[in-house]
Amino acid sequence: MDASPSNLKALFTKALAPLAPEAPLAVALSGGADSVALALIAAEYCAQTKRSLYFFHIHHGLMAQADAWVAHLHKFSQDLNIPLQVRHVQVDLAAGLGMEGAARDARYLALARLCHEHGVAALLLAHHRQDQAETVLLRLLRGTGVSGLAAMRADVQRGGMRLLRPWLDIERAELLAVAQAYEQRTGWAAVQDPSNHDPTYARGALRSALAPVLNTYWPAWCQTLVRHAKQAGEANEVLAEVAALDLAALSVDPVDQSFSLFAWRALSAARQALVVRHWLQEQGVAMPGERRLAELLRQLDRKSVV
Repeated sequence: MDASPSNLKALFTKALAPLAPEAPLAVALSGGADSVALALIAAEYCAQTKRSLYFFHIHHGLMAQADAWVAHLHKFSQDLNIPLQVRHVQVDLAAGLGMEGAARDARYLALARLCHEHGVAALLLAHHRQDQAETVLLRLLRGTGVSGLAAMRADVQRGGMRLLRPWLDIERAELLAVAQAYEQRTGWAAVQDPSNHDPTYARGALRSALAPVLNTYWPAWCQTLVRHAKQAGEANEVLAEVAALDLAALSVDPVDQSFSLFAWRALSAARQALVVRHWLQEQGVAMPGERRLAELLRQLDRKSVV
């Protein structure tokens, strides 16, 4: 099975370089063309290297076609001789995250559990340049900071699992070509998720209404936003280093992790905020919004507080 262009294969292999040669892998398989392309390349690679591979599919129960998709993916997995693990989840619509956010959280939690159950060293995700550009734009519109503008990372730990995204700077057309070549050869076609262009959802609205305008007037918008994500990621790394150095100089108590407010108040306002964000992150505390953070900083800066 030689379904993948050489550049996709090379980037895929490069992404796995930090892993032990025998470490089991998994592909997050939605059934769409992007994840199908990744599954095909991963299956070929693992067959050649004798590495264990799983396909993980999350059934959200939100689409009428969801059961049919599972059956369709079982056929695909059997043809490739790769075990498919399906996990049903309940999406908490009352969590205040919106449909997309709640579904995403439920999905990643289920994927983390599957990785743990099967001893998977890394979960492979098929996000590409357009996905990354959309993420940057949506986060910018929501008022995110530098960390948020860094968008998705190619190699990151989340929820106790390692996520690898080998194709963040690759055009989706290259992935579609892989999936389409497989369809022409076997007759098996990737699924079409109607929510991808449903304007009810933020990303669907972007794809159906905003992207066509951007493509007409700013045809390089995806490349530009992906470049901004890289620059924001680099800036975020520098800020994290500065915050860590500043925090280390604040006489942090090794027991309760408290720090010297007297020393903290000697920092500039920007570095005070940076240190507090860094400290909250180290404590595993959910990052507060700008108003709550501003109030926290105001209270810490009160001279009566010691």
